[in-house]
Amino acid sequence: MKNYLVINVLGEDRPGLLLDLSRIILDCGCSIQDSYITVFGLECVAMLLVHGNWNTLAKLETQLKRAEEEHGLTITIKRTGPRKISQDALPYSVEVIALEAPGIVNHLAAFFASRSINIEELSTRSYSAPHTGSPMYSVNMAIGIPASLHVALLREEFLDYCDELNLDAVMEPVKG
Repeated sequence: MKNYLVINVLGEDRPGLLLDLSRIILDCGCSIQDSYITVFGLECVAMLLVHGNWNTLAKLETQLKRAEEEHGLTITIKRTGPRKISQDALPYSVEVIALEAPGIVNHLAAFFASRSINIEELSTRSYSAPHTGSPMYSVNMAIGIPASLHVALLREEFLDYCDELNLDAVMEPVKG
């Protein structure tokens, strides 16, 4: 039976950090199922979903505590279960681009939460617009729309909402 562990790692970015983490996981007899790793400022941030049997995860928890001290990392771990996939949720992607301004993520989260739509993934990025250098902001989301909602009406409401906030947006079904 598979058991699951969520691991969050924060540490100064350096070559070999992922090698060190993946080696510990492999040596403990566990496997990485899902992961997201990026660099924010000078820090590397890793989020991992690891699976193994109860004993291998217990060993990994111990080894991660040791690695935290040895490598100057901040590591949080939590036991979890397999992801529950809703059979009645339609997978959609949302892309928003706008001039950078406070509150964009909050506005988007409020829109979807008020309609009981789960935001399953979210990433944002600040960048300078080509030619003008204006500060821009992009948001990419994966959402699960309950099948009970009228998707065409929801899409229209969302695009109108974004227009009011001066956000360029696209909402479309996930392909494949």
